[in-house]
Amino acid sequence: MKNNRIHTLPVLLLAGTLAACGGDTSSESGLSGSVEIDGSSTVFPILEAVVEEFQIENRGVRATVGISGTGGGFRRFCAGEIDISNASRPIREGEREECAANGVEFSEMPIAWDGLSVIVNLENDWAQCLTTDELQAIWGPESTVETWADVREGFPDEEIALYGPGTSSGTFDYFTEAINGESGASRPDYQASEDDNVLVQGVIGDRYSMGYFGYAYYIENADRLHSVAIDSGDGCVSPSRETIEDGSYSPLSRPLYIYVRHEAAQRPEVEAFLDYVFENGPDLIPATGYVPLTPEQYAAQERLVDQITQGEG
Repeated sequence: MKNNRIHTLPVLLLAGTLAACGGDTSSESGLSGSVEIDGSSTVFPILEAVVEEFQIENRGVRATVGISGTGGGFRRFCAGEIDISNASRPIREGEREECAANGVEFSEMPIAWDGLSVIVNLENDWAQCLTTDELQAIWGPESTVETWADVREGFPDEEIALYGPGTSSGTFDYFTEAINGESGASRPDYQASEDDNVLVQGVIGDRYSMGYFGYAYYIENADRLHSVAIDSGDGCVSPSRETIEDGSYSPLSRPLYIYVRHEAAQRPEVEAFLDYVFENGPDLIPATGYVPLTPEQYAAQERLVDQITQGEG
């Protein structure tokens, strides 16, 4: 089920709130126009945070962020319908070809690190750590696992309720490749949604459930969910800022991206938005639950924005 929810900051309400609190509402750039963003629900919290802060300083710009999934975002992006596409995986060759066929030139820009998190209900006190082989047994396309007892002797003989991203999701692509060995290879009998909040609520509501989604959604709900440590051969490792950053949370640590249409980046409001992303990302991203890149990596993205807007990208 796709969720095309759009986030638009209620600018007038925010401005009034800041004024009532004695804040400075005079910061106005003079920019106007719009910035339209869609794609990964995993990357959504980052762009949502950036949009909120950006529009405080640029109230004449209307910025929106959709969550149609990485694949859905690329479809709109390559059709020239949006300015920026959020993605939790790199663009595929077929998507590149679609962009080329439509004359869409673009650049890929890493924005943060994520640790794709395997999640169970808070009452689950048995599956504290699972091996990658056990995850494959559960989620593989030929899986015969129906109950927790099928996973490991001593686990409850209760049916597992599975929740995961839909097939348009980059998280689905990444997880299936990392765990099952092939992108898109997955058992079909699970509750799917492009909206990670739907998955969160599903796992919260069922003691015997399991799901997977981006680290930020786990952090936001850490008091209501358990993350499962993963053993890929070197012992059990839980997702954390440290293990994601150093790569020891393997194989589920991954980069997150935004893709930018060169034609769109020529518009002043889009250029200003991109500059804001990479100048303020190091400060804003930790609060969303993800791991920022290094200052040098963000500086490289800022230089790329300059090249694109000067016609050199």
